[in-house]
Amino acid sequence: MKAVTVADGSSDPAQAPEASGTTETAARPGTSETGAGRAGGVEPGRTDGEETTGAGCAEAESPEEAGGVDAPESSERAAGPGDSREGPEEPADPEATAGAEAPSESERPADPERPADPERPADPEEATDPDEAPEAEPASTPDREESPGPEPEPEPERKSKPEPERKSKPDSAAPQARATPEAPEAPGTSETSETPGAEESDEGSAPAGEAAGGAAAQPKAEPKAEAKAGPKGGAPGSTTVRVPSWARDSAQDAERTSEFLPLKEPDAPTPRPAPPPAPAPSAPAPAALVPEATREVPQPPQPPQPPLDLLAALTNTPPPTETPRRTALRRVKIWTPIVLVLAGCFAGAQLMRPLPEPKLVAGQAFHTVDGQLTLPWPAQGQGAVRVPGSGDIAVFGEQKPVPTASVAKVMTAYVILKDHPLAKPTDKGPDITVDAAAVADGTSEDESRIEGLKAGATYSQQDMLKMLMIPSGNNVARLLARWDSGTDSQDAFVAKMNAAAAELGMKDTVYTDPSGLDKATVSTAVDQLKLAEAVMRNDAFRAIVKLPNATIPGLPKPIYNNNDSLLTAADLSVKGIKTGSSSAAGGTLLWASFKSVGEETPLILGTMMDQHAGGPDVNGGDSLKLVKENSRKVIEAVRRALASTPVIHKGQLVGHVDDGLGGRTPLVATKDLNAIGVPGQRLRLTLGAGGAALPHTAKAGAEVGVLTVGDGAGAKTVPVAVGVDLAEPSFGNRLTRLG
Repeated sequence: MKAVTVADGSSDPAQAPEASGTTETAARPGTSETGAGRAGGVEPGRTDGEETTGAGCAEAESPEEAGGVDAPESSERAAGPGDSREGPEEPADPEATAGAEAPSESERPADPERPADPERPADPEEATDPDEAPEAEPASTPDREESPGPEPEPEPERKSKPEPERKSKPDSAAPQARATPEAPEAPGTSETSETPGAEESDEGSAPAGEAAGGAAAQPKAEPKAEAKAGPKGGAPGSTTVRVPSWARDSAQDAERTSEFLPLKEPDAPTPRPAPPPAPAPSAPAPAALVPEATREVPQPPQPPQPPLDLLAALTNTPPPTETPRRTALRRVKIWTPIVLVLAGCFAGAQLMRPLPEPKLVAGQAFHTVDGQLTLPWPAQGQGAVRVPGSGDIAVFGEQKPVPTASVAKVMTAYVILKDHPLAKPTDKGPDITVDAAAVADGTSEDESRIEGLKAGATYSQQDMLKMLMIPSGNNVARLLARWDSGTDSQDAFVAKMNAAAAELGMKDTVYTDPSGLDKATVSTAVDQLKLAEAVMRNDAFRAIVKLPNATIPGLPKPIYNNNDSLLTAADLSVKGIKTGSSSAAGGTLLWASFKSVGEETPLILGTMMDQHAGGPDVNGGDSLKLVKENSRKVIEAVRRALASTPVIHKGQLVGHVDDGLGGRTPLVATKDLNAIGVPGQRLRLTLGAGGAALPHTAKAGAEVGVLTVGDGAGAKTVPVAVGVDLAEPSFGNRLTRLG
């Protein structure tokens, strides 16, 4: 609805030139003071009832506008505060801005939710009329500033009497005309054609015309001549709204009277305004203008969004500002679960791995018997003494390979007994036939031999071994080699001899013939002790080598041992083993002796090699006597010093159990242990499981292993037990294991 109030009904043409000098017949888009814009638009020389043809007066208005009721289309445009047809607001006239004053609290509209309208009278009936169409957003008045303060309380309803119309004085006409936010136009310019959208602009400026329109809607109410009268005398700040002469009150204007009748019932429902089109870009508002308050325009219902899109719209929030602390926290949140999962997998894998086998570790590798023993070794050659089970007693000279002479026959007997063992000392074994080669070798003058052999004669294996070891027959050694290998060559048997030496650990020994006559057959004193210890375990061999002499059936005379002087000495208890002599080897001797120590009778083994007598020595006869004499001194000294000595005491800490992951459980001996040795001898200590698997857990005192004192056959042993409970590796050790 649109209503226009005439502020000045004077027809005096003399007042027109004192206005702005510009006639506006079409309201500018976005102008809120429609009537005020026409105040200065009356051409000179016309009466109050006459209006310029291009001004868009009452005669050109539609019936809907004349009746004060807007068409539905106009109502919809008026309801949108952001109508796209509104043009950019023109800067206000500085004079009008300077002269405008903010309206008083009593002049503000009664509706506290609506912004103040400088041209609308505060009529409570109009403000609270429910039949009115939705009011458009009032345009901001550039010539005043709204000061913040409490919203005015609505005035009590009262009938406003029509005030007598006052003619605007010439000095106040110009400020009233310039009160609109239009840009100043050049003087003398007259707009005779209505700009496009003029009617929409007039209809859109609801705050400016609602006062008059509301009064016209009621038949008995008279239209208000002025929206708000300013101070008397047209002081600055007063705003006068012009209305056409046909809209004036009959009492105020006798020449033109008209009564506005609404074209539709006041209580008719106002059509729902359509959503306004997109606003056109507008120029920035002047700094002095107060921005218009926006009213929320109802939007058409949107189609329902898919659940995922709706969830994303609800949960998606703009990311916060990036800071080092937030970055660090985000990285911690991302990597912490990953690290925890990896750590859990690693821990599970570590705990599922099988436990390593525990091991027994001795606290010390050797035990040295108290005291010191000095043996009477010769000035030359090499030698060694050993007690099987206790270990080496002493070693003399440089251990370098030297010719062995007839001592090599010990390996020949060892291989024969290994390939053709004799179960008992009295067992004779198979018969061996003498061949022509053995008979021919028996006639040699430069070597030891068995004379009187006849081809085709047979002798038992035991008798053949006696002829080999006691008188040291070289021809018998060759005969046994051919018999064992089954060929006419002795090379295959020599190969067996070297293989046996390797099995025994004789690293510095090489055999080239079964008799030792060849000087290329070499060995060391230490290597020969290894062979002596192995062969002396054979009862049949021991029974033969201890004999000083023997009678063999089929031989013309008895055979005698070259070691008879030592074998027959009562104080030495020598029981073998073999002598040897040659020009290259000198005198050699491998001997064995026994001594009773308490309830034990340990075996003492010794060897002496590379003993050469001074002067000419054909076949090493003098060197043989020298080696036997030097060996006698050593045997006597060892037998005197040999004794039983305490090595381990009950409860003594002897080692620990290593669980393989750093855990250790102490081991203690369960009883005392004495060993056979001589002063200064180093006894080897070795921990073993004793034939049973070592457990992962055991109670304190449980026997879990055996401690061995010494080395070789006959070594002493003592059980060992855990000093505290044996437990599996701890959780930490299992978790941190790397191997």
